[in-house]
Amino acid sequence: MKVAIGSDHRGFRAKSVVKSALQSLGHDVLDLGPSDSQSCDYPDMAFPTARAVINGQAERGILTCGTGIGMSIAANKTRGIRAALCHDELTARLSRQHQDANVLCLPADLVGEELIRRIVEAWLETSFEGGRHARRVDKIASQEEGC
Repeated sequence: MKVAIGSDHRGFRAKSVVKSALQSLGHDVLDLGPSDSQSCDYPDMAFPTARAVINGQAERGILTCGTGIGMSIAANKTRGIRAALCHDELTARLSRQHQDANVLCLPADLVGEELIRRIVEAWLETSFEGGRHARRVDKIASQEEGC
């Protein structure tokens, strides 16, 4: 699977952990920046990562910032993106099973490197359950069309 990744300066180190985890699991990585830990604005990385998923350059995206909140809010402004802020493997799995999340947002300041790896792995290996959840995801997509 090809996964687009991005971060702000506070999530830069976590992004390198994500990149390493993805590569060790055999996934292709589209790193959309930044290339260093200099101060930058999270929307400048969230939007290109979200667009890469929507445009088919990547199947999924992963974003990191200090709390994950800014990345989640910004990514979810892109039509068709269902970005989920996850703090553990359970929320990562449920975001895929129930919401078919296509972007994972991680709180770099709140979780350690090993937990980041486990969250990424759980999120990538989990499939969307469909069924009653598909109806709900469809309602979200319909709302986006009406905006």
